[in-house]
Amino acid sequence: MEFSASDLARMRFSISPMWEVVTSYRLLRASRPAAVHLPWIEQVRPRLVEAGLDRGRLAALIPPSGYLPDFLNPAPAGHAPALHEELDAIRGSTTAAVRRDLEHLGHHLDRPAPWIGTLNADPKSGLAEVTEEIERYWELALAPYWQRMRTVLDSDVFHRARQVAEHGAGALFNGLHAKISWDDNTLRLVRRQETLHRTTKGAGLLLIPSVFAGPGVLTVVRDEEPLQLAYPARGVGLLWDRPAPARSEAVTAVLGRSRTRLLTELQAPASTTELARRTGISPAGVSQFLTAMRDAGLVSAHRAGRSVLYARTSVADDLLGTRPG
Repeated sequence: MEFSASDLARMRFSISPMWEVVTSYRLLRASRPAAVHLPWIEQVRPRLVEAGLDRGRLAALIPPSGYLPDFLNPAPAGHAPALHEELDAIRGSTTAAVRRDLEHLGHHLDRPAPWIGTLNADPKSGLAEVTEEIERYWELALAPYWQRMRTVLDSDVFHRARQVAEHGAGALFNGLHAKISWDDNTLRLVRRQETLHRTTKGAGLLLIPSVFAGPGVLTVVRDEEPLQLAYPARGVGLLWDRPAPARSEAVTAVLGRSRTRLLTELQAPASTTELARRTGISPAGVSQFLTAMRDAGLVSAHRAGRSVLYARTSVADDLLGTRPG
């Protein structure tokens, strides 16, 4: 795909919650998922099954491999839109666009789920149901980890921006992924099935780092919109590798032993009941401590079905000395 100076001037990075939704859901359905994400999968997959989200509307729209409906990934508005903004954009998809994507999806599936026909018949009502399910999936699978993920994504954008500043856009493209190359004002994606032309897409380029998009790159091409190119972010290999607290004794002197123990146990998000079982602190005591630490910005709370998951915030990671370097 040829680039003009105007296209390069409109190139920008964006962090998209919906890209993480579709790629993480696909990963959870994979028979042989990437080993780097196994700690996350082992925590999230049982919650997914318990909530019935492994067999709902997202399961119908996101197959384990192949085509993903474009309407699930609207072009992000701004650098880092909130999930609700992207869900508004999905609900605003035109009937023609939804039906076109569903027809394309049908060509990739041996037996489309019956609900696909329901969505095709009434896209407006169907999209409202889809976005409601996405919100439930987000709270269960991604919200407890989002601060950690944002650290990786923001670091990637910072690195790429500095690369452009120091070496130019060509160095950025040639270092983005093994399947992407830049030469003679042309961007090439190895093994993409269809050639991209300026007549089939808008000006500019949206570069979207993703935690779950690997190992390849993913694209969305829509009329009059810039090409979206989602690529694996740097540093994903350390995302779920949480070092032991380096300053637990010092933190204990400030917060007390019970609160510090709870923060230490939150290497991965956990419920009040689970933390009480692990630590021997009464459930009422755990709840009281977590409420105080949530008010202080050290933990966040996320609804997951009938329970609430608590996660350490980046402030707590810094306090304990566990923030990945």
